[in-house]
Amino acid sequence: MTTNNWYDIADSSTIDSPALIFYADRIRENVKLIKQMIGDPLRLRPHVKTHKTKEATQMLMDAGIRKFKCATIAEAEMLGMVQAPDVLLAYQPVGPKLQRFISLIKNYPATQFACLVDNKNVADDISSAAIKENIVIPVFIDLNVGMNRTGIAPGDESLDLYKHCATLKGILFAGLHFYDGHIKEIDLEKRRVECDEILLSVRQLATAIKNAGHSDVQLVGGGSPSFPIYAQESDVECSPGTFIFWDKGYSNGLPEQKFLTAALVMTRVVSQPADGLICVDMGHKAIAAENLLANRFYFLNAPDVTPVGQSEEHLVLKTNDSHSWKMGDILYALPMHICPTVALYKNAIIVESGAVTGYWDIIARDRKICY
Repeated sequence: MTTNNWYDIADSSTIDSPALIFYADRIRENVKLIKQMIGDPLRLRPHVKTHKTKEATQMLMDAGIRKFKCATIAEAEMLGMVQAPDVLLAYQPVGPKLQRFISLIKNYPATQFACLVDNKNVADDISSAAIKENIVIPVFIDLNVGMNRTGIAPGDESLDLYKHCATLKGILFAGLHFYDGHIKEIDLEKRRVECDEILLSVRQLATAIKNAGHSDVQLVGGGSPSFPIYAQESDVECSPGTFIFWDKGYSNGLPEQKFLTAALVMTRVVSQPADGLICVDMGHKAIAAENLLANRFYFLNAPDVTPVGQSEEHLVLKTNDSHSWKMGDILYALPMHICPTVALYKNAIIVESGAVTGYWDIIARDRKICY
């Protein structure tokens, strides 16, 4: 069937709103492009925080991708459920998370799980728990390369942490992890300069670790902004996540990356409260609201409307007095930030060739899958 726009859905009248829509054909194109950009799919370790679904993970594995990154125990469990071969929990397991992580290792033996560490005391705790369970846990030292969120700066202190880890039983040092989410430069060449500085410090640490006796130091780094730079570096495993759906934020900020927007929120006009105003059913609970109201979304089929107010279940839009919007009309919103938008939904409607073909459960959106 031919539709006027790529986002139009033939049977949209059957879809209640607000609804999260995944366009499977465009997702496949994004997976194809990410592989073309890096060349070797074994150097990809995509972050699953964006999609949080078994189906998207399976699509990636079908494309030859074997390594994954995640941020929560639920995401790690989702990866174990589909027998993803290699999973890095990009988080330092502290408190109850450590025992939950160990339970995953024991419950999903087909998956190799690793985690982050940036602190000697936590390394000791992981070691003790692993010894008690008679397992060995691979760990990556988490490096703070400028974001100042987690990690330890590359240099003497991180080398000392490696040496400490090397003395412990129950853990196995695997490599270095670095996330550079503070890099937001639109100009690719300016971005490259920042990434090169980071990579220099990481490689210097890796060399020092090798000189201290560890021959194989894996480097796992970056996100979407730095992906085109690190994709050209043969010693770096790259961890983009948003590529699978893309969003308005990265479409604006990363013009050199040609991924297709593949996830939208469908909403409807539910009221016309005054002249020049319409209200749609897309409140805070339907789309990520961490940005200012004017920077939360973009309506593909209503680019001229202006948001003037949003509450839990409602979004009020300003239009002109001669507008043609009617009750029940559909608007398609491209989120500025797709990752937290996906987490607001229990499931997503799958569209292929303009028609609904099924649903994907956002199974890892909660903190726990199995209780």
